[in-house]
Amino acid sequence: MRSTLLVGQMTLISRILGLARDAVIAGVYGASAATDAFFVAFKIPNLFRRLFAEGAFAQAFVPVLAAWKTERSPAEVRELLGAVGGVLAGILLCLTAVGVLAAPLIIALVAPGFLEDGSRYGLSVTLLRLTFPYLFFISLTAFLGAVLNTHGRFAIPAITPALLNVAFISATLWLAPRLAEPIMALAAGVLLGGVLQLGLQGAAAWRAGLLPRPRWRWRHEGVQRILRLMLPAIFGVSVAQLNFLVDTLIASFLREGSISWLYFADRLMEFPLGIFGVALGTVILPTLSVHHVRQDERMFSRTLDWALRLVLVITLPSAVGLAVLAAPIMSTLFQYGRMGGTDVLMSAQALMAYAFGLSGFILVKVLAPGYFSRQDTRTPVKIGVVALVSNLILNLALMGPLQHSGLALATSLAAFVNAGLLFWGLRRRGVYTPEAGWGFFMVRLLAAAAGMGAILHALCQPHAVWASWTMGERISHLALLIAVGMLVYAGLCLSLGLRKSHVAQPVARL
Repeated sequence: MRSTLLVGQMTLISRILGLARDAVIAGVYGASAATDAFFVAFKIPNLFRRLFAEGAFAQAFVPVLAAWKTERSPAEVRELLGAVGGVLAGILLCLTAVGVLAAPLIIALVAPGFLEDGSRYGLSVTLLRLTFPYLFFISLTAFLGAVLNTHGRFAIPAITPALLNVAFISATLWLAPRLAEPIMALAAGVLLGGVLQLGLQGAAAWRAGLLPRPRWRWRHEGVQRILRLMLPAIFGVSVAQLNFLVDTLIASFLREGSISWLYFADRLMEFPLGIFGVALGTVILPTLSVHHVRQDERMFSRTLDWALRLVLVITLPSAVGLAVLAAPIMSTLFQYGRMGGTDVLMSAQALMAYAFGLSGFILVKVLAPGYFSRQDTRTPVKIGVVALVSNLILNLALMGPLQHSGLALATSLAAFVNAGLLFWGLRRRGVYTPEAGWGFFMVRLLAAAAGMGAILHALCQPHAVWASWTMGERISHLALLIAVGMLVYAGLCLSLGLRKSHVAQPVARL
């Protein structure tokens, strides 16, 4: 629990800076053709980062590293780190070069709707060529972060993403006014952020004596094991990100601004997802890996059960709060400068749809390590295929009547498909057995979240009122509503009999 809270606190700082970054971007650039072009260009290296580095690589590398730490000598562990670092750097250099050269083809595939608008297509290609090298820096950052996490050092990897937000804000406020095409400043911010993050993570690993000396050793036993686990995990761990990419592809055919509306909504949905979901997923994977290596199946199941309970305690009220307060949150954070009322309401519609799937997104981050810690990457791939196909079918069915918000809702529904199948697979194999009391636990949680939502809805003012207030008035009213929601939820949980013991982390000697 302490490690989860630490990662959550560090991530909270980064996410707050992320909201500040998005508020600055919205105020300076608005929801325009230029921002659509940038968000598409940035989404591509960011997607590869989540697929290739933070997602598949971490899920394959951490269990192998945990096993080597338990079963091998320190010298063999250092040899493994050097081999993995060298092979990873070499692959990243090749992938980055291909991405820069193939930028026109990649944009045509990811956002085919841009082909009808030559200026937006050309701008996206230029931006992608500038932002794609970010993949090299951030993937090596993720490698060092996985090394630090496996050695119980969670704080620096959790706070490192804040540097990207600082770079974005600095580039927007200082560099953008000096450029003929201001949106280019964001691409410069991406590169600067990548360099800064790798520098901080590398310094932390060096101080801890964990900075590897890269060696190209493709046939190293550990490298081959990681690659075998990683290839299927590239798809299986990041179905949600692929679903977001499908959303972008389809949104490129919708009205101008649709991609930006989805982006701002996704960023707000990522706030609780990043603070808690990523934190818990980061901490639980090494723990489950050690339980598996020690063949302690009882603690393995109890750890999963604890994580699932904790997820629902946090995400249910968060989802209700995001849905009920979608327009006030969007107005408070983004309705300044070039971001108008229509853009705010459109983004709020998408946020409500994403909020519906918040629990599903985070459940996937908890359930997937139940497979990866056991070095099973194939099952999540099969489940991921089903979720991806479900998302595509739902997108086509919902985009007509609901436009961009239909794409967000389809992604949320697909997240529950993914989480449900992952859960069923763990139960069917006997890997996870729920502890007693889940029925009453869920009834109490749902009642508390529903009561909180009803009170917030009754207290919330219409959007026109929020838009008429100053920034200070919006912030104070939103803060008051959030505080009321937290107090009401906590009070209802206590009155319904929920206690800290219901989400107490199981203790074992690791």
